[in-house]
Amino acid sequence: MLPFLSQSHCYSSTSSESELSKDKVMHQTNMMKAESNFHKRKSTLTTDEHPSPFKKRISRRGSKVDSFERKEQPHKGMVTRYPNEKNNPSSRHFIHGYHLIQGQMNHGMEDYIFAQRRNLDGYDLGLYAIFDGHSGHEVAKYLRNHLFENILSEPGFWENPGQAIKKACKATDDEILENIADSSRGSTAVAAILVNGVKLLVANVGDSRAISCNKGRAKPLTVDHDPEKEKALVESRGGFVSKRPGNVPRVDGQLAMTRAFGDGKLKEHITAEPDVTIQKIDEDTEFIILASDGLWKHWPIYRR
Repeated sequence: MLPFLSQSHCYSSTSSESELSKDKVMHQTNMMKAESNFHKRKSTLTTDEHPSPFKKRISRRGSKVDSFERKEQPHKGMVTRYPNEKNNPSSRHFIHGYHLIQGQMNHGMEDYIFAQRRNLDGYDLGLYAIFDGHSGHEVAKYLRNHLFENILSEPGFWENPGQAIKKACKATDDEILENIADSSRGSTAVAAILVNGVKLLVANVGDSRAISCNKGRAKPLTVDHDPEKEKALVESRGGFVSKRPGNVPRVDGQLAMTRAFGDGKLKEHITAEPDVTIQKIDEDTEFIILASDGLWKHWPIYRR
């Protein structure tokens, strides 16, 4: 599952959380020209007559493209305009879109996406997220319906957004454990909040990822919560990391990540605490991509 946010100027440098409350007055910014580029690329993202570069790459690697079910949703993207009195009254454009590919598995689609523009307390917000469910879709669906609501209603969000996001994730995970009976169900989450078009908050739990493209180069905005990298954390909570089955590092031989929502049967040994980063706008960044691990396994432009 792949959503993207496209613009001609985006984010790169890190800023302190205390500066977030100052962004309400920062609507006047530089000229944006992403809309036409988006429409030029649109056919490669939404039709089988013009396969996407990703699909062509799968073909070249010998995979059977027809083994994938292309689930297109009737979503034409969103254009957000921020006035710029010095240049043009409607000069700043942000466009988002998404694309889903489901393999022929023994289960249905377990992933959910969230993409919405909202005005809150005088701030113009773009809310974007990928929720990659496992062992069922229930946790991912719950996150889609509740995570952003919990984040934005958390006291102190504007003063200390990083801490507020972590508290909201903990509260949401507690709700999931209480309301979803099957303790094997879980989900990753990578969420981005665009504030007034000048600042980006990114939170990650699990192995879905966010990147930005800066002058044609991929820049990671998240770090995978990998069992080998966080082995000490798992062991400190009484768990263990094993490469069986499948020679893939797994928590207690089961889960291939150390952080996830849900997964009640493993919750003593894993956590849903996110990593949170705050990015400022930068003229060199062209677009942002959020995607589940299925994309990064096959897309050589960015691997870790």
